[in-house]
Amino acid sequence: MNDSGFLFENQSPKIYTVSALTEEIKEVLEGHFDFVWVEGEISNFRSPSSGHYYMVLKDEKAQIRAVMFRPQTRYLKFTPEDGMKVIAQGRIGIYPPRGEYQIILDYLEPLGIGALALAFEQLKKKLAAEGLFDEEMKRPLPFLPQRVAVITSPTGAAIRDFLKIIHRRFANIEIIVIPVKVQGDEATAEMVEALETVNRELKVDVIVLTRGGGSLEDLWAFNHEELARAIRASHIPVVSAVGHEIDITISDLAADLRAPTPSAAAELLVIEKESLIERLKEIRGRLESHTKAYLGNLNQRMMLLAKGLRDPRKRMAETWMRLDELHGWLLRLMDLTIKERQKNMTAQGRALLLYSPIKLLGSLEQRIDFHRRALILMILKRLKENRMGLSHLGERIKDLNPTSVMERGYSITRKLPERIILRDVSGLKKGDHVNVTLAKGELDCQIEKITSPRK
Repeated sequence: MNDSGFLFENQSPKIYTVSALTEEIKEVLEGHFDFVWVEGEISNFRSPSSGHYYMVLKDEKAQIRAVMFRPQTRYLKFTPEDGMKVIAQGRIGIYPPRGEYQIILDYLEPLGIGALALAFEQLKKKLAAEGLFDEEMKRPLPFLPQRVAVITSPTGAAIRDFLKIIHRRFANIEIIVIPVKVQGDEATAEMVEALETVNRELKVDVIVLTRGGGSLEDLWAFNHEELARAIRASHIPVVSAVGHEIDITISDLAADLRAPTPSAAAELLVIEKESLIERLKEIRGRLESHTKAYLGNLNQRMMLLAKGLRDPRKRMAETWMRLDELHGWLLRLMDLTIKERQKNMTAQGRALLLYSPIKLLGSLEQRIDFHRRALILMILKRLKENRMGLSHLGERIKDLNPTSVMERGYSITRKLPERIILRDVSGLKKGDHVNVTLAKGELDCQIEKITSPRK
């Protein structure tokens, strides 16, 4: 082949194997496109159990496959979705078994909204769908907590503001500070561990999770799913006071109460001692006033009742007289009742004598004796009739006995050798042998002559 690409007669074309050609294409593409930035829309996104992300990046005219392996996916703050427009950075790679080229991604960022903001919205939507933020799940705070656990940085402004408000409003409340990191990669794990430790080892009335303001990146430790679930798993009420009033975190949404600032958390948690004392004084005054009014009403009622009371001695005399009357009436009633009962008993006694079982027994014995004699006569009559019938049947059986018939001159003839009983001469011929059974004994005979029966 010359420089223009034509083959001469003595030259042969270079023949590649599929593997060799793919390898050369791979070297050209991967060498030319070392790192590239691509803008496109995600489609066909999938994430198998390996933890890798597979997707297609496309625009109106073309598409290209892309993959992000698990070590890079761990640094993403959001989860890619179909239809999401992104900017991706990676390198071109060839996958020889399929002969396809793809982008191996190292970085992925959504267009139009920051990755952290998108991750926040995705997690918020997921946990809300699970009911983690439902108001029905949130526990009420105690009216006046005695011990409070504060999970925060011990050197931050948040704890100083919180303690300042607490000591000003109610200085004798016990505050336990649990020091943790509130920013960085390790902050979330430390806060989760602190929540578990407080629930497991400390007897406190409420937990405050707080830190001062900052950017979305600074507050990101409070936007993790693990922290939200740890807050909901706590059996102690949790107050979240993160950042400024405009800052909303996942921990704020999951907590039992959200305070806009650390200082506001202290104000919401602890009522001011002076205002509490004033309120108690007001309640005491109202209670005294109501008690005096109630006692006055009782006194008036007692005076009215006292006027209506009569001399108890007069009432007692009347009662004694009434008792005497009742006693006499009761005695007369008892005497009358006893006489009436005695009269009834006398009448019942005469009735018992009239219908005495002894009299009835004699009559019943006579009836039984009569029925017994009648029954015996009936039995004897029936026995006699049965004996006569039995004798008659015996005579009939005797008359019908074949032996008795043969004693009157009859016999039984059987053809030999079959010993078939003969009733007529049919089937017999001269010379046949027959057996004749008589009343006493048997005869074996030979037929000499056969005479047909007369009509």
